[in-house]
Amino acid sequence: MVTAWTEMFDPDGNGPANLTSQLQSFFADRLKVQQREAGVWHDLIDAVFALGGEDDLVRLLARVNALQAFVETEEGADLLAGYKRAANILKKEKWEAAAAGGADVLPDEAALASALDSSAPRVKAAIEKEDFTPAMAALAALRTPIDTFFDKVTVNDPDAGVRARRLNLLARFRDAVHQVADFSKIEG
Repeated sequence: MVTAWTEMFDPDGNGPANLTSQLQSFFADRLKVQQREAGVWHDLIDAVFALGGEDDLVRLLARVNALQAFVETEEGADLLAGYKRAANILKKEKWEAAAAGGADVLPDEAALASALDSSAPRVKAAIEKEDFTPAMAALAALRTPIDTFFDKVTVNDPDAGVRARRLNLLARFRDAVHQVADFSKIEG
């Protein structure tokens, strides 16, 4: 009996982990179809599901709805653009955190670091309380510092220590945003 069940639901023979993944994918697809009628963007559901570990569909939808309300604002759209730029740089560099140093920190680097020091813990605390709108507000505080950083700072500095410091800062920004959702999944 178990063999028949396994063959029916796990034809690849990859065990329960594969079955769980398949079930999550199935539920995500059904949820996207159902929520499309409510005006919810399918890619936002993917962005939240991509974080993994979400087993409460009511909580997931609350996060998706707060995320949609946020990315539909000018602040949210601009933060998404800043995220995509940071993520593309990190991807191109195949960046893993590294020791950094180099010349003095520019004011716009310091401003982004300070905003991350302030916002990231607020995002985390709000997410832990399932208070998704305040989490988005905490992310919104990163919009101006990341925009200014990209306007005034050259990430690809010839000094390897400075370059590493700036890439690490972009990685911190990406990680702060990923507390809410995987913004790389958002087509916006």
